[in-house]
Amino acid sequence: MDLFLVVAVALLLAGVVGSVVPVVPGAGLSLAGIYLYWWASGYATPGLVTLAGFTLVGLTAIAADQLGGALAASAGGASAKTTALATVVSVPLLFVAGPVGMVLGIAATVFAAEFYRTRNAGRGARAAAYAAVGVLGSAVVQLIVTLSLLAGFLFVAL
Repeated sequence: MDLFLVVAVALLLAGVVGSVVPVVPGAGLSLAGIYLYWWASGYATPGLVTLAGFTLVGLTAIAADQLGGALAASAGGASAKTTALATVVSVPLLFVAGPVGMVLGIAATVFAAEFYRTRNAGRGARAAAYAAVGVLGSAVVQLIVTLSLLAGFLFVAL
């Protein structure tokens, strides 16, 4: 069982790192580590209630990661078409320009689309700022959640 504990902690640590690296499923890796250990312990540790709590927190983090930028852009006044366009543009930007380029590209895309739609630079800038903050904010949420999952797991398993 000690080997499974080591592998589980390694997955949880990979989840923490993955929470700030785009395209790496940080919370998913953390949950994989927890479930691996639960399976290896004969479904005893963590208990079902604790496992359900870990799962709920992990799934909430996954949803926040997937929807953070889009929800923030919408809150900033961007249209659904603009958020969809920014989402589509963000994927290739990540690979071409890296994480910083992706955030800047999302902001530029949202600004351009909203300026084109509304002919109002202020509204475009506001929606772009919200989108950028949403993307960065979801990374911060992921980091906090994956660190919490790691700490909670260590508390339960040790």
